[in-house]
Amino acid sequence: MAASPSSVATPPVPDRNGDFEQPVDVKTAARFLGVSPSLVYAYVERKQIPHFRMMGRAIRFRLSELEVWRQQFHVNGGIR
Repeated sequence: MAASPSSVATPPVPDRNGDFEQPVDVKTAARFLGVSPSLVYAYVERKQIPHFRMMGRAIRFRLSELEVWRQQFHVNGGIR
């Protein structure tokens, strides 16, 4: 009996250290970044965020890549 596409687990992918990292979906990426899923979809559409597609339509993210991406927006604004 073949598994339906929705029940097949997303395979882990190696990260930069050679360890395996489980890709996450749009909802999880949005929670990680502290934004709405619709904003994440907008970033994907404009190719402004690191992502990849599984089987054509399923958008996935690596949290390690999102962390690096999000760091470019860090503002160190303290009072001296």
